Amino acid sequence: MTAIDSSLYLNNQQTERVPSPDLGKDEFLKILMTQLQNQDPSSPMDNEQFISQMASFSQLEQTMNMANSIDQLVQQQNVSPILQYSHMIGKEVSYYPYDEETGEKLDIETSKVTAVSQHEGLAVLDLENGEKIYADSITQVSDPSADTNNGTDADDINGPHPDEGSD
Repeated sequence: MTAIDSSLYLNNQQTERVPSPDLGKDEFLKILMTQLQNQDPSSPMDNEQFISQMASFSQLEQTMNMANSIDQLVQQQNVSPILQYSHMIGKEVSYYPYDEETGEKLDIETSKVTAVSQHEGLAVLDLENGEKIYADSITQVSDPSADTNNGTDADDINGPHPDEGSD
């Protein structure tokens, strides 16, 4: 014969009710329905009070829907920097690194982007040279696989230089 687990006895069960700090639309509807069911038939709830409670319920539902929409928007914004800069993987970027001790801007460096991540809502580019830089510190982006001048030299460009007058 199997013994009964003593933790299942009623006197061992939690008797203290833990209230929820949130009053949602389901709880609001339950309260309203209980109130309607238990009202005194000789003096029912007046229409104005009932309409006021229904308006409160409608406002609660709209507020909850808006809160959900804002949560979704925030979640989309958190993913956005990575998606926004993912096209830069494989591109060569130029940037001014900073000396961590002095905070001074050093000479411009160039390296290829190997990955994009996010830190505190900002895009961080991992570079081939081991550096990690914020996307807003980039001064130039180029595609190392493309010919930078498309087969032309500066001397092959037709027309006068913008600084030269036409004779």
